[in-house]
Amino acid sequence: MVKSMTGFGRAEAKQGSYQILVEMKSVNHRFCEINIRMPKQFLAMEEKMKKIVHSYLQRGRIEMFITIEGQDIHDKHLNVDWELLSAYIDSIHKVKDRYQISGSIEINDILKLENVFTVMETQTGMEAIEEILLEQVHSASKQLVAMRKAEGDQLQKDIITHLTFIENMSEQLAKLGPTVVDAYRLRLEKKLKEYLGSQIDEQRILAEAAIFADKADINEELKRINSHLGQFTQSLQSADPVGRKLDFLVQELNREVNTIGSKANDANIANLVVEMKACLEKIKEQVQNIE
Repeated sequence: MVKSMTGFGRAEAKQGSYQILVEMKSVNHRFCEINIRMPKQFLAMEEKMKKIVHSYLQRGRIEMFITIEGQDIHDKHLNVDWELLSAYIDSIHKVKDRYQISGSIEINDILKLENVFTVMETQTGMEAIEEILLEQVHSASKQLVAMRKAEGDQLQKDIITHLTFIENMSEQLAKLGPTVVDAYRLRLEKKLKEYLGSQIDEQRILAEAAIFADKADINEELKRINSHLGQFTQSLQSADPVGRKLDFLVQELNREVNTIGSKANDANIANLVVEMKACLEKIKEQVQNIE
C-alpha cells in the first residue's frame, strides 16, 4: 500500500483557559524535512515534536503551525529593589545637603531611577500545556497520515491502470518483433530482384536477414520490461516507503523502451513505443508524489 506525500492534518484541544491548535501540511520532497512555527515559549519542545512526526512520516516536506490562545502563560509581578532605592534616596539627600539644593523628591523621580523597579515573569501551567500539545501533535500526524493513505490509494489505482496498458503493449511488441525480420527479408529480396533479376543468391539474403534479426531483436528488452513491471506491481503492495524504488524502476523501463525504439525499423513498433513512453511519463509524475 503506497502513501502520497501530500496531505493535511488538524487537531485542537482546550486546557483550562487555553485553546491549543495544531495544523500540519505536507508536500513531496526527497527527504523528510520538518518546519515548525510556534510561540517562542515552546521552542524547547521542537525536537520532541519532530520525533513524533518522524515516527509517522518518512518522506516529505512537512510544515506545522501551532497556535495557543488564551491568557498569558506567564504570571507577571513587580519587584522593588528596596536596598537600591534607599541608596538612591540617601545619595540624593547627601547631594542636596552638600550643594544646598532645594526641592523635594517626587514619585516621578523615583520611578525614573534605573534598576529599582523590574517586572518578573514566571511560567504557569506549562507542564499541562506541553502534555496536551504533544497529544495534539500525535492526533494531527495521524490525520495527515490518513489523508496521505487515501490519496496514495488513488495514485496506486491510476498507476496500475497505466502498468496494464504497458503490459498489453509489451505483448503486442512481442508479436510484432518476428514480423519485422520477415518484412525486411521480403523487402531485401524485392530490391535484389529489381537490380539483379534472376541472379539472386538466396544464401546471401538469408545471411543479411539473420544479421538484421540480431540487430533488431527486442526479446531481451521485453524480458526486462516484464521483470520491471512485476517488481513495480509487487512494490505497490509493500507497507514500506517505496517512492525511490519506484522512481528507479520508471527510469529502467524508460531505458528499455528507448532501446526498443532505437532498434525498431517498423512503424507499428514505433507507434507502440510512443504510447509506452507517454504512459511512463504519467507514471513518473505520480511516482514523484509517493512516499
